[in-house]
Amino acid sequence: MKKKLLLATMMFVMTLTSCVPYNTGNDASDTDTSASSAQTEIITSEAEKETRSATTTTATTTSITETTTVSETTTSVATTVEPEKPTTPFSLSNIPPFSNTPYYEVNNNKPFFTNDEITTQSYEYYPNLDSLGRCGACIACISLDMMPTTEREGIGMVKPSGWHLDKYDFVDGKYLFNRCHLIGYQLTGENANLSNLITGTRYMNIQGMLPFENKTAGYIRSTGNHVMYRITPVFDGDNLVATGVLMEAYSVEDNGQGLCFNVFCYNAQPGVVIDYSTGENHLDENSDVIILDPFVEDPAEPPVIDRDMPDSEDNQSQTYILNKNTKKIHYPWCSSVEDMAEHNKQEYTGDINEIIGQGYSPCKRCNPS
Repeated sequence: MKKKLLLATMMFVMTLTSCVPYNTGNDASDTDTSASSAQTEIITSEAEKETRSATTTTATTTSITETTTVSETTTSVATTVEPEKPTTPFSLSNIPPFSNTPYYEVNNNKPFFTNDEITTQSYEYYPNLDSLGRCGACIACISLDMMPTTEREGIGMVKPSGWHLDKYDFVDGKYLFNRCHLIGYQLTGENANLSNLITGTRYMNIQGMLPFENKTAGYIRSTGNHVMYRITPVFDGDNLVATGVLMEAYSVEDNGQGLCFNVFCYNAQPGVVIDYSTGENHLDENSDVIILDPFVEDPAEPPVIDRDMPDSEDNQSQTYILNKNTKKIHYPWCSSVEDMAEHNKQEYTGDINEIIGQGYSPCKRCNPS
């Protein structure tokens, strides 16, 4: 009887021992190895999640070198990896010569973004300047959280390739060239970034680029959606001044239904001949298109935010319109000037600081500086 009881006890203990996972290296069974592997995968997966959570950061950087900037509210890891080079089927030879029209539609107004480039992750990328000091294609996925909430500071210290400080009385604002942002300040807040500034005519800046930039900003503000946005300065050979810029935009969430364009904006100025190899320029005596043609704001568009007015030392002989009633200072092209009573208008040419000293303040719409 005792023997039977002892045998039953031993069998019970063996049964309990067989329920415990057990692995002694090479002696483990196939089943034990599979279970251990599965458990290891789970542990590894959890560890990876913890590691990613620990290393994932919210980064905001502004650089004049090759970089990707991640918006403040987008949680992702900042990277300096250059986006894949687009195989853009664009050729300057397919663009007709400038004929006093600010832009030309390219590819039936459809941008060249590939499916791999389209994303809803906010970012911006500015390549290094080339060996001639020229900008390359700037690309961004723009969202509402990337747009600036503060006024733009001066950029008078920047001298893009081919920069010249020349004036003509018939050019709006007098100055032929502006320090022209490729991706406008009102979209991403990039300002004194050498990789985002080219020598651009006032005509291209205001007549060509600004209306499309305003449409982009207005769409983002009204929908909160993302927009793929690429601006490519197009240089002919080793020219220091771009012949123009290729502007592409595509609204992501609605597959381009809300915003979609592909245009080439001419870096030209009616009435002026430009040597694009150096930036030298002179009056076109054969031109009959010497007119002051300020940008007229579409009432449906958001208020104009000044892109790249000459500033710093350039302001010494700038022309402004003063409102004697409200004591506000405006650029001549500001839409507020159109609403101003004639008896309240006064033209002023000189240093803005002098008129501020007389009690005037800059208009919040056109932000004269």
